Amino acid sequence: MGDSNQTSPERFFLLGLSNVLYLKVICFIMFFIMYLTTLSGNILLIVVVRINSKLQTPMYIFLSNLSVIDICFSSNIVPIILINTLSEDRSISLLGCAVQMYFHMELGGTECVLLAIMAYDRFVAICRPLHYQTIINKRMCACFASISWAVGLANSLIHTLLTFQLPFCKFHVNHFFCEMPPFFQLSCKDTRTNEIVMQVAGLIIIMCAFFLTVISYVHIIFTILKIHSSQGRQKAFSTCTSHLTVVSVYYGTIMFMYLKPRSTYSPEMGKIVSILYTVVTPMLNPIIYSMRNKEVKDTIKIKLLRQSNH
Repeated sequence: MGDSNQTSPERFFLLGLSNVLYLKVICFIMFFIMYLTTLSGNILLIVVVRINSKLQTPMYIFLSNLSVIDICFSSNIVPIILINTLSEDRSISLLGCAVQMYFHMELGGTECVLLAIMAYDRFVAICRPLHYQTIINKRMCACFASISWAVGLANSLIHTLLTFQLPFCKFHVNHFFCEMPPFFQLSCKDTRTNEIVMQVAGLIIIMCAFFLTVISYVHIIFTILKIHSSQGRQKAFSTCTSHLTVVSVYYGTIMFMYLKPRSTYSPEMGKIVSILYTVVTPMLNPIIYSMRNKEVKDTIKIKLLRQSNH
């Protein structure tokens, strides 16, 4: 790589996860397997919801939306990791970096809001069962889905524009994709305004979604505890534990990444946290929901039996 390339403002250079050959091979195999698992698991979940008429309910419509987000989220990041792990040239164009950051923020913000909406859906289903069909109807589902995508779009547009208006003195990004916190360390200018905007937006979106989820589950737990039948309590809890698992991992990692001050930001820790919510969580979501969901498992079994009989 020539010096002219290294100082060119038209391209950035992603340092990736490691320069050690055997670690690069391990990373490639690991991310390739996780990416295939993410694609197959989420596509299978979308297909299962599509082919089973019993699953044409708001909860599964939201779940299908989550699977679409996870496929796009992972596809925005992992192919770049795989290419850069094998390639000597880890450069990415200014436009390519901006596009990647935009979609990363868009999909991340959308998923954050959607998880809160799914918590509200569970609240209405368990705490207001007689009014569920009236409150969570098809029109309201479309409205909720549109809100989650609109919030993600507005959030990503603001952050991407503000980030790429900064003047950059360095072009070697100590990360495996174009994410905001590592980019602030490349700027010649004071990035305090960008950091404040990032943290304010994070507080509004992440914390509002988080508190809506917490409030929903506080009501859900109190309602479940009032159920006299132990079987009824167990059934009610089982519909929520999958979502709670996903929410805990996702909100925990993005709070760590986007609500921490720059002074405490560690590039190596940032990489680990980013792997958790951009690669691991999209892979685990369909596994968590499928393994704990009888209807989904039964549909897969019936479909596999039909295929084996033909």
